[in-house]
Amino acid sequence: MKAKKFLTGFSVLMMASLVMVACTPDKKEETKEEAKTEQVKVAGAELQDGTYTLEEAQEANGYKATFTMVVKDGKIAEGTVYDNVNAEGKSKKEDADYNKKMLEFGGDVTNPEAFIPALNESLLETGSADGVEVVTGATHSSMSFKNYAQQLVQAAQAGNTEKIVIENGKDLQDGEYKLEEKNDSNGYHTVFSIVVKDGKLVESKYDNVNAEGKSKQEDAEYNKNMLEFGGDVTNPEKFIPELNKKLVEANETAAKEATEEKPYAATAGIDVVTGATHSSHSFEMYAEQLINAAQKGNTDTIVVDNIVMEDK
Repeated sequence: MKAKKFLTGFSVLMMASLVMVACTPDKKEETKEEAKTEQVKVAGAELQDGTYTLEEAQEANGYKATFTMVVKDGKIAEGTVYDNVNAEGKSKKEDADYNKKMLEFGGDVTNPEAFIPALNESLLETGSADGVEVVTGATHSSMSFKNYAQQLVQAAQAGNTEKIVIENGKDLQDGEYKLEEKNDSNGYHTVFSIVVKDGKLVESKYDNVNAEGKSKQEDAEYNKNMLEFGGDVTNPEKFIPELNKKLVEANETAAKEATEEKPYAATAGIDVVTGATHSSHSFEMYAEQLINAAQKGNTDTIVVDNIVMEDK
């Protein structure tokens, strides 16, 4: 049987390092022969040519994110630019004092002058939000980038060029917010919802389910194989509940530490589950998108037309 692989956004053929979401443990190495495996797309909408934009509504520490994605011939193309700009439109990359402080604090990888171009380059190289490398020392910025890139990919699949406005800084509105992948990969797709009560994220319900709605956690044979292959942390029966627990606990901590000067702000920032790094990053990316929906109070289910690739 040919193995299928899926991406949450647009992908290119001949990808060198692709891991199945919530399906296989993270690979430390990949042989040259595996890296050259040609793939074909078996599910997921194409990106429609055009220019797609996203912008944060509020500044944080004097800057807000802006993001333009250009699609040409169905691929993410040159002219695609993510940045953090101030009220005058000046990039954080050009803020010498800020960059100097970040350089001293955490090394050049936490420096906007370094990590912003690195994220842009990674998106162009991989052709997908899911494939973007998390920059060491800039994990939060990397995950925010991946979330915004994924939202632009979804817009491009729909051909919707209306600017996406992120209501960052707004309180969450009570309700349940849902996201669901459209296409199965290896028999499963992601379903995810968060519950907001009294303006706080209090419940996380993330899972991988098949066409009948049965959870991958209940697939005894699959869990057994993963347990033998990569240890219990790569086992969906273990890492799926752990991811849900981590998200709720992170927000409980944020709520406890909130003050009048620094009120509660929902967070998707969690420590990755060892042996399930890719699944953890995908989880966090989707969690951020659900938080953005809660900031707008938009309870419409987010449908992700995830692209599924199959080895030729």
